[in-house]
Amino acid sequence: MAGNNSLLEKLEGLVSRFEEISTLITDPAVIADQKRYVKLTKEYKDLNGLMKARNEYIQAINTIDEAKEIISNETDQELRDMAREELDICQNRLPELEEEIKILLVPADPQDGKNAILEIRGGTGGDEAAIFAGDLFRMYAKYCENKGWKMEVSSCNEGAAGGFKEVICSITGDNVYGIMKYESGVHRVQRVPATETQGRVHTSAASVAVLPEAEEFDVVINEGEIKWDTFRSGGAGGQNVNKVESGVRLRYVWKNPNTGIPEEILIECTETRDQPKNKERALARLRTFIYDKEHQKYLDDIASKRKTMVSTGDRSAKIRTYNYPQGRITDHRINYTIYNLAAFMEGDIQDCIDHLIVAENTERMKESEL
Repeated sequence: MAGNNSLLEKLEGLVSRFEEISTLITDPAVIADQKRYVKLTKEYKDLNGLMKARNEYIQAINTIDEAKEIISNETDQELRDMAREELDICQNRLPELEEEIKILLVPADPQDGKNAILEIRGGTGGDEAAIFAGDLFRMYAKYCENKGWKMEVSSCNEGAAGGFKEVICSITGDNVYGIMKYESGVHRVQRVPATETQGRVHTSAASVAVLPEAEEFDVVINEGEIKWDTFRSGGAGGQNVNKVESGVRLRYVWKNPNTGIPEEILIECTETRDQPKNKERALARLRTFIYDKEHQKYLDDIASKRKTMVSTGDRSAKIRTYNYPQGRITDHRINYTIYNLAAFMEGDIQDCIDHLIVAENTERMKESEL
């Protein structure tokens, strides 16, 4: 059982963490800190699944040992037969449990739990591409409805013959980004367009981008570390402007969370003749400045995600083909082919997503050396 023990060792360290969190989430001080409480309850939920699997795993190992003991030493044939049956059941269940535990041990992408923004654009193929983009939109709308998710269109540009040149919507629900992210890429359709008179099959494409929704950033400023100076506001002197030090200047050393490099921010405010008001305005500007800097990193991440996910609607970079004459769907990333196109277009896409999740988990387990 050496292999099993190494898996149990990996789980051992998490047992004490699980017990610690179980205590923390009943602590009134933790419950009062909403942000921390939400974070801990999520961790509790994740670890709870692992602990259940661990208990079942230990139980299966113990049952195997006991069954082997009975088969070796027991003379009663009926007891031996029962033990043999137990042994078979547990030996078959063990590798399944190992896989389940390995998948649960792979760290989840922190973005997975977020809501998502879905963008669909007609690519090559003119009117037919826009019609196909409309078909994809309808497919996702049905899928979201089945999942109990809420979909809201935030902007759209309709095609001349129907469908959309572009449609952007937000999807809210449980674990939306973690499931929908596999849909990003170029989707290719092969069919006889409604606009075609000769009955020839055309190939068109639409691109899909799924992006994690931005969360409000909390700008944390340690006000004790702000250095304040006051000075006289210059300018055309009225009675007050040049005599009273109403201008304020703040210096704040801000550590860029993306690079880890500290930089000094300097902000001056001379708008009003009231020093406390100027102070307040300078603080508000500091907050906005830091927010913009941190938000830019988020926007850059999204832009780079878009680049990796969506090419220009070019037919070569396709992730999935929808072939209408054959009623076939092929996902080129995992060589998955099924012949239920009609149901697929009605939102029955879960099976394909499940296969993609399994493929990704296998890759990630290799990376984690599990």
